[in-house]
Amino acid sequence: MSAGLVAVGGGSALAAPDSLPAHGKPMPAHVAAPYFEAWTGESPAALAAASGNKYLTLAFLQTAAPGSCTAYWNGEAGQPISRSTFGRDIATIQARGGNAIPSFGGWSADTTGTELADSCTDVDAIAKVYESLVTTYGITRIDLDIEGDSIDNAAGIDRRNKAIAKVQRWADRTGHSVQFSYTLPTSTTGLEANGVAVLQNAVDNGARVDVVNIMTFDYYDGATHDMAADTKTAAAGLHTQLAALYPKKSAAKLWNMIGVIEMPGIDDFGPEETFTTQNAVTVEKWAEAKKINTLSFWALQRDNGGCVGTGGSDSCSGIAQKTWQFSHAFEPFTSGGARH
Repeated sequence: MSAGLVAVGGGSALAAPDSLPAHGKPMPAHVAAPYFEAWTGESPAALAAASGNKYLTLAFLQTAAPGSCTAYWNGEAGQPISRSTFGRDIATIQARGGNAIPSFGGWSADTTGTELADSCTDVDAIAKVYESLVTTYGITRIDLDIEGDSIDNAAGIDRRNKAIAKVQRWADRTGHSVQFSYTLPTSTTGLEANGVAVLQNAVDNGARVDVVNIMTFDYYDGATHDMAADTKTAAAGLHTQLAALYPKKSAAKLWNMIGVIEMPGIDDFGPEETFTTQNAVTVEKWAEAKKINTLSFWALQRDNGGCVGTGGSDSCSGIAQKTWQFSHAFEPFTSGGARH
């Protein structure tokens, strides 16, 4: 797995409701939540409305420099975890019945020592950052995108999972709802050994992992892929791996721990890895049938056909498509999930 999910600086706000809930609503059992590139200066609430998405994963949070225990949006010191940064956008999304999922890490942070648990050696301080997102924004899930150097940083992995466990004990004491998802690279047959090790360490630390999102793109194996078929085999492999980690969970509960993240159109590797609009329809139907937890893609700003033939762009899919076609293909999953 290579390029993965990348971030560089920026942010935005939108005039909207001033009230954020003290205790947010738990996430649906089945949710579509594309990634939003938080550095572009665009409004997540505005793009959520335009694209029809009720839930967005906001990427990314990281420290401004290695060694710091303070997380900022996009690693920018002018964008702290506060109402002034994305607060009104998140309140607007919540007022429409959805929510935001803040995401830590990504390729850029994970390869520069600025992923929070890689940067900060104080478990209590890491936990306080996670808690601050819950109390500041009323969010109920935090995503941890661990790849690059971070997925092999044993000390960071252990600190992160210890912090998750502390936050979960805090949430139980204070009546907050908070889930944690891990976003991890995958092969076409499941996690590599280092991804499994991240989850094993969570088990060892008593940290509950609610969702494992696998990045079903950027396989970098030189083969031409049917991206929908590979999503299915990667998820089936993950299901087997989760069964070994969580032997007391039923097959259905294990499927409901799984999320998949697609990259619409031509991904970073090239045309051999092209996720088509028909792939999106196929994957959504499969996700409903398997009752997985989360459908996502990188990223909302790519969900347009503005650069046919261009691979790996942050602002377009590289294929001919209608604007928001991937969002609309995945949209039934959230409402459909409520029926299960």
